[in-house]
Amino acid sequence: MTATLTINGQTTEAAAGRSLFDHAESLGIDVPTSCRKQGKCKECMVEIVEGMDALSPTTEAEHHLKGKFRLSCQTYVTAPSAHVRCHTMRRGQMRIERHALGLPVSHRSFPLDPAVTRDGDRILIDGVEVARSTGPVHGLAMDLGTTTVVLRLFDLESGEQIADTSFENPQRFAGSEIMSRIAYDTEHRGRLLMRTLAGYLSHAIEKFPVDPKTIYEMVVVGNSTMRDLFFRQSVYSIGQTPYRSITEIERSEGRRATTSLVQSGLQSLLPIHPRGRVYGAPIISGHVGADAAAAMLAVDLAHEERLVAVMDIGTNTELILGNRHRILAASCPAGPAFEGGAIACGMPALDGAVEEVALANDGTFHLHTIGDAPPQGICGSGLIDALSELLRTDRMNERGRFEDDLHRITLHHGSGRDGDEDVYLLEGDVNELAQAKGANVAGLHVVFSAYGIDFNDVSVFYLAGGFGRHLRIEAAQRIGLVPGLAAGKIVQAGNTAIEGATIALLSRAKRQELEVLVDKVEHCRLETHPDFFDFFVEGCQFKPLKSDFREPIACPR
Repeated sequence: MTATLTINGQTTEAAAGRSLFDHAESLGIDVPTSCRKQGKCKECMVEIVEGMDALSPTTEAEHHLKGKFRLSCQTYVTAPSAHVRCHTMRRGQMRIERHALGLPVSHRSFPLDPAVTRDGDRILIDGVEVARSTGPVHGLAMDLGTTTVVLRLFDLESGEQIADTSFENPQRFAGSEIMSRIAYDTEHRGRLLMRTLAGYLSHAIEKFPVDPKTIYEMVVVGNSTMRDLFFRQSVYSIGQTPYRSITEIERSEGRRATTSLVQSGLQSLLPIHPRGRVYGAPIISGHVGADAAAAMLAVDLAHEERLVAVMDIGTNTELILGNRHRILAASCPAGPAFEGGAIACGMPALDGAVEEVALANDGTFHLHTIGDAPPQGICGSGLIDALSELLRTDRMNERGRFEDDLHRITLHHGSGRDGDEDVYLLEGDVNELAQAKGANVAGLHVVFSAYGIDFNDVSVFYLAGGFGRHLRIEAAQRIGLVPGLAAGKIVQAGNTAIEGATIALLSRAKRQELEVLVDKVEHCRLETHPDFFDFFVEGCQFKPLKSDFREPIACPR
C-alpha cells in the first residue's frame, strides 16, 4: 500500500526520495524559504497533524524545533503505508482581522504629515537625507500579534493605501502564548524567533506591487514581548516579576527618554531601504504593549471627554479605561483557550472551524462554519456560542459542569472518512475556558473598581481584535465574558492596533501625541491587587457580569 501525504488539505502519493517541501511544490503550495531547501533559513516549517512516526528522524538543522514541528526540506515519509497530514505555517485561508470599524476617527481624519518627505530628488526622514530618488515614497504599518501579523502599505506622498496582507505568526513553533516565547528566546541563542519572522515578512513585502527599496519607514506595534523580540531586545525581564520590558527598566533608570524603539531597514533584516527607519511604538507598561498604545490613538482617547473602555480579548487580553483626563490599563493573562488553544477540538479561524452554534429544542446542534466547509474543529467565537447555548438550555450549570454526569458533548458526528471526525466539547475544555474568562473578568473588576465606576458608567465599550469582532454579543454576555451593557454601547471595533499604527505612520503630530499619552496611563498590576483572587474565582463562573463597585483601591504599580 502506498503512503499518502496531505498538505494544507491537498493529498498526494508520498514518493520515496522526495521531501515534504518537494511534495508541497508539486501541489502548488507556496512554502517560505530563503535558502532553497538547505535547512539554513528555518522558514519552511510544517506542523504535523498526523503520522509523525512515519517520518524520517530529525536532522541537526531541526534541533531548535520541538513537538509536532518539522522543517519540510529535511523531512521525508519513510513508512510504506502511512498517511501523513501536515500544514504550512502560512495558511492563506485563515480569517485575520485587517480592518477597524465604528471608531470616532480614522487615519484619514488627520492632515497627512509623515516623517518621510521629499525635497527634489532627496528623500528625508525628519529632515535628514537618507536617499536620492525620483521614485515613489512608501511606508508600512504592522500589527505584530502573538497569533497573527497584519501589514498595510501606503504611498506616503498621497496617503493612499496601496495594499495589505496578513498571515499567521510563524513564531508559534515556540509556543502559542507569550511566556512560552519568552522561555524559548531565553534558552535558544541566535534570535531564531526574530529571524524566522523576518523571513516571512520579507516574502510578504516582496509580494507587494512596489519595489521594497521604496519603503522608507515602517511603524511596528505589538504586545511588549512581540515588539521587543522583533527589535532583538532581551525579553527575559518581561517573563519575570514585575514583568517589565528592558526599555521600561532603562527608562526608569534614566538611560532612555522613551520606551519606543528605532532601528534601520538593514538592521531589521527586511528588504526595505537599508537606511529606512523602523519605529517600534512605545509600550505602556509590563505586558500592556504598543498595540494597546496604538488602540488609544485609534479611539482618539487623548481628546475623549466620555468614559470609554477598549478590550482586546486574546492570549494576553488588554484593557484600557478612561478619557483624556485619566486612563487606567491592565493586561489579563488569559492564555490561548479563546483562540482555540488547549481545547480538544479547538482550532484557529480557518475554513471548517465552527463559528456559530445553536441548540434546538430537540437537542440538535445547528452549526455554521467558516467558509461553509465541513466541520473540522471549533474556533473562539464558536466556543462562546457553544457555552452560551449549553447554559441557556441547562445542559451546563454556572460552574461549567455538564448535566447527567456527562464529560463530553458532541456537536458534530463525523463519518470517520476523509478527515470528517467528531467535533466535541469536554468538561476539561470548559475548565480551560473558565480560567481564561476568570482572568479577563478579574481585569475588568480591578480596573473599573480602581476607577471608582460601574460598568454602566462607560459611554462606549470597544471590543477590539479579531475575536471581539466576530463574537455574538448576546452569547458573550450570557456567560459573563463582557458586561451586560445596552447594545448601543458596545462597538465591535476590529483591528484597532493596525489603525493606530497607520495613524502613527501618516502623522508625526499623532505619533508625538502617542509618546505623551502613554506617560499618562496608570498601569494596574492584577497579580498584586488584594482582591484579584476573589475577582478571578467569581469570574470563572458562567453567569452574567455585575459591577462589583467598592471603595476604589489604587492600582498597584
